[in-house]
Amino acid sequence: MGGGVRPRTRSRAQPDVRVRNAVIRGLARNQLRYGRRYCPCRIRKGVPEEDAKIACPCVYHLDEIAGEGKCHCNLFFRKDAVGREE
Repeated sequence: MGGGVRPRTRSRAQPDVRVRNAVIRGLARNQLRYGRRYCPCRIRKGVPEEDAKIACPCVYHLDEIAGEGKCHCNLFFRKDAVGREE
């Protein structure tokens, strides 16, 4: 996953390789532990229907990108937003 624009959502992946790789490592760790790529920045509740909401890309990411310019994990940004965590 590079820093290019995702056409369907008009969002951009985190251009900072260090930040992007840290989030991807968290996703991979959750895939190994729980069988799904749960957002590493959110807490699982242990309820499958609720936890499904935080599988990446989570159900919240589009609203977060629209409102804040980035998702909670700093993995996806609005295409015109700066790509570094503040």
